[in-house]
Amino acid sequence: MRYLIVGNGVAGITAAAELASRHAGQIDVYSAERHPYYFRPQLPRFLAGEVPPDKLYARPPSWYEERAIAVHLEIEVVRLLPGRKRVILSHGDEVPYDRLLLAVGGSPYVPPIEGLDRQGVFTLRTIDDALRIREYAAHCQETVVIGGGLLGLEAARGLTALGLTVSTLEVAPRLCPRQLDDDGAAVFQRQVEGLGIRVALNAETVAVVGDGTVRGVMLRDGREFPAQMVLVASGVKSNATLAAEAGLRVDQGIVVDEHMRTSAPDVYSAGDSACFHGRSWGIIPQARAQAQVAAANMAGHDTVYEEIVPATTLKIVGIELRSVGTVMPQKDTGFEEMQHCDMEEGLYSKIVMKDGALVGAIVLGDHALGRKLEGLVVGRARMSRDEARRLLER
Repeated sequence: MRYLIVGNGVAGITAAAELASRHAGQIDVYSAERHPYYFRPQLPRFLAGEVPPDKLYARPPSWYEERAIAVHLEIEVVRLLPGRKRVILSHGDEVPYDRLLLAVGGSPYVPPIEGLDRQGVFTLRTIDDALRIREYAAHCQETVVIGGGLLGLEAARGLTALGLTVSTLEVAPRLCPRQLDDDGAAVFQRQVEGLGIRVALNAETVAVVGDGTVRGVMLRDGREFPAQMVLVASGVKSNATLAAEAGLRVDQGIVVDEHMRTSAPDVYSAGDSACFHGRSWGIIPQARAQAQVAAANMAGHDTVYEEIVPATTLKIVGIELRSVGTVMPQKDTGFEEMQHCDMEEGLYSKIVMKDGALVGAIVLGDHALGRKLEGLVVGRARMSRDEARRLLER
């Protein structure tokens, strides 16, 4: 049995390890990148010079050799032939497979902004991106980060460590709009600005200005921010083009069922590229869980994926934010919300309950409480309002 995996990120390598543990057969992993699997969330710290290159890599070469996992770097799969159970590689060769996993991840979402073709505009998704940004930053003083979500803020912190003056522009009325409510975001913004990062909200960028090279950005409301470099961190979109061109069903990503099967026989998908129940979370725990289920089914075992509770943790120089489950429920839908805020200490916590069970939590600045509430939310722990209130105000 020959297993072919396209992509060597967290989903691809998790699936390869799962297949190897089952002694399933020949395992080949193809990647367009020149680097073996590395910790992508560490890229902002690598950009800042806080993590050496060798510490980025998740596995030594011996790990792959011991498991008979063949990783083919700088070889892109450019076409799928699901009817013939083959793929075509960038150098023209055709490779057959018995089972195929598309773990092709995501790409930076780049909004339609005028002037993004100017020199000095970057995205951050790979090691090579970080190396190019670091080299260019050495000749800059001011930079703008478009996007006030997790990646944008971590990248902004990394750029400040390089000695740059950084402005972060968020189109929403608060930072981390998917993970934070208004009150929590206000506390968080104060902490972020305390690190020397300028924050602009309701900031819709319409143009990157300059003569050939970047000299600033302009917002729809007329505000301008000087910059010699721009980093676009506006989110991630699933890489579904390869699948779509082969006739597979795609939506927000490559559509999969509860077995991680796509619409093509013996073709599976997992991680950022997969779309399950209309969603692609783009979060590492989901990618790992989906990859394990996909690999088990590829090896002939009947395993079902059940959506796990989405959880996000962000840490910027001691500022820890943990957001898990349903944190911003719609009004009048049966949810109860309790909050505790200490602006001066930079602390914020929130519990969301429904029918006597914990279904969501936000914790800013309290590591122990954050970990405890995450476990309780994942387990849908039951408790009274008084017990929940005591947890927040301890």
